[in-house]
Amino acid sequence: MPLEAWLALLSASILISLSPGAGAATAMTFGLNHGVRGAAPAVAGLIAGFGTQLLIVAVGLGGLVATSPTLFQAIKWIGAGYLIWLGIQVWRARSHLSLDRETRGSKRQHFISAYFVNITNPKGMVFLVALMPQFMDPALPRTPQLLVIAATLLIVDWSVMTGYSGLASHLSRWMQNPTALRWQNRVSGSALILAGLVLSTATL
Repeated sequence: MPLEAWLALLSASILISLSPGAGAATAMTFGLNHGVRGAAPAVAGLIAGFGTQLLIVAVGLGGLVATSPTLFQAIKWIGAGYLIWLGIQVWRARSHLSLDRETRGSKRQHFISAYFVNITNPKGMVFLVALMPQFMDPALPRTPQLLVIAATLLIVDWSVMTGYSGLASHLSRWMQNPTALRWQNRVSGSALILAGLVLSTATL
């Protein structure tokens, strides 16, 4: 891939990852409640979900979602419902998801929860279907180009999601009394619910 094309891809990747959405809301929720290190499994889950979407698009199955309203709607409502449910659980928690830092769910649970957030976001997959061909040169081998695109998108997204969780973790240090913890849960829950509602309005 020419350097100019890669720099354009890098810029697009940064803008995509920085844009508010379900991934950012999830990373910040885990950062608030578990700290930046505790949020690492959730960030890994987000990246794994994103990577799965990239793989689906790379093998050509992403086009099915982009061209099938029924499949798009099914995935969309599963994802939106899950985000709203997750947001309600966080909103209703008494403090820090009602559990201490050591016992609030396993790393595996955090990974799976975040993975499900990204893999059930059909809007992201449709976006990738439109984005990736813009940086593909038909005259060059396809596989190396796909690897460069995927690596760039994943590394940038991992960096940004880690940054979001770190920012949220830093803010949580100022919210250690019960009233602040309650509002922290409400803000986190509201962000997830809002992300779910926004996803529910997505169309092809």
